[in-house]
Amino acid sequence: MSLRQPQSMKNYTKTGFTKIRAPDAVFKLLKDFWEANKDREKDESWPTGNSYVNHWQSPSKLINVEDTSNKGGGFALKNSIWNAARDTISEWTGHKLSECSLYGIRVYREGAVLATHVDRLPLVSSAIINVDQDVDEPWPLEVIGHDGKAHNVTMLPGDLVLYESHSILHGRPFPLKGRFMANVFIHFEPIGAIGEDEVWTPGDLPPYIIPGSPEETYWRNQNPLGHNLPEAEKEETKGSQDAHKLAQGGQSDVQKLIENVRANPEVVNARDANGWTPLFEAIRSGTKESVEFLIEQGSDVNARVKKDQTGFSALHYSIQELGENHPVTMLLKEVPHAKNFADGSKS
Repeated sequence: MSLRQPQSMKNYTKTGFTKIRAPDAVFKLLKDFWEANKDREKDESWPTGNSYVNHWQSPSKLINVEDTSNKGGGFALKNSIWNAARDTISEWTGHKLSECSLYGIRVYREGAVLATHVDRLPLVSSAIINVDQDVDEPWPLEVIGHDGKAHNVTMLPGDLVLYESHSILHGRPFPLKGRFMANVFIHFEPIGAIGEDEVWTPGDLPPYIIPGSPEETYWRNQNPLGHNLPEAEKEETKGSQDAHKLAQGGQSDVQKLIENVRANPEVVNARDANGWTPLFEAIRSGTKESVEFLIEQGSDVNARVKKDQTGFSALHYSIQELGENHPVTMLLKEVPHAKNFADGSKS
């Protein structure tokens, strides 16, 4: 990959990397989660033969943001981090983005080494955020920029490195001197230039692979049916309303959601291709204000996520996704006629 991908990729920025301060909203989400769970780290599982990290000498730890056993963990947190980071990365690349990977906070310990590498496709437009550290000296990220030169990038807590992870060789080739460094990695796939309505269609070669390059040959052998859009993008192209997208957006899009639904009241119970209404998207984002507004506007709290009415209900989804004591779940429990239906159960 390190030999094949850099020469075969379309690049979206001049240098391929840059360092900025993380947006306050992103860093606060991560820092709060870290402080609540830093004593709950688990050994990170690496497949046999994997040598990206010297885990056999210095085991890396992981605090999974999706793990609901962690305080505040779950898809709502993961979605909020993605939403908070997307605009920054999109502005840097000039492209609309679809989520690819965000698994949690990796904790490197004394003596850790991260081998120089490029990321697997479709991890293309990415960010590293330093959440916390206790080091005796900087542990730099070494990147090979589009200029072909090696650059050492040092990071303090709250720093964010944007990088084109599909084509920029990156790693930390010298051992960490100190107690730990805690980083989170956020990855997106570009799906079309900002200002353009079209994204590529299923079956196409992904636009970040240069036609005729070594990667095209390898990629087509691995993907005989061609490229497929991520699931979220398939859903959007098959019937999702603007209200669905605004409900996904969380706190930052509450006012836009209110304006959209008031102007188009029929969308309050509109279903996308998978039977999701805006209410389910609002629950997934964990945004109480959006859920409360949609219920006030007539959203059916007992609509079930499958069109044949055999899917789970809003209350059941909220309990499973956010937990019994989340403000959204507590709000739904207060709705007198809200029922708790699991997937496949009969009403």
